[in-house]
Amino acid sequence: MKKQKGLTLISWLAIIAVVLFNAIMAMSVVPVYLNDHSVKSMMQGLETDTSVRSATPKKIKEIIAKRLRVNNVYSVTKDDIVIKKSNNDYVITIVYEPRGRLIGSLDYIITFKHEARVAAR
Repeated sequence: MKKQKGLTLISWLAIIAVVLFNAIMAMSVVPVYLNDHSVKSMMQGLETDTSVRSATPKKIKEIIAKRLRVNNVYSVTKDDIVIKKSNNDYVITIVYEPRGRLIGSLDYIITFKHEARVAAR
């Protein structure tokens, strides 16, 4: 009797199910990480922006909120932005948790934290 080569139907179905599950997870989670990349690059840009250096904390929050809206990032709210004064710098911290649904009752929560130091006027 010749040896069987290849996979059985049940094996193929199991592999396809695992691949589909991973694809669905990736389609749900990858956009969250793309939004976070926009937040991260915006925070890095704050450190070198001269218009932010002469602004008050309230004005800095408005600038950040405006830049996030331009980049279509709506998971970060003004409440997620914390500005503290440390010596001659403003320490800007954004901590946020985007949440979403994967499949059925399976949800995800991802926590992001970004900091930037901006010279105070």
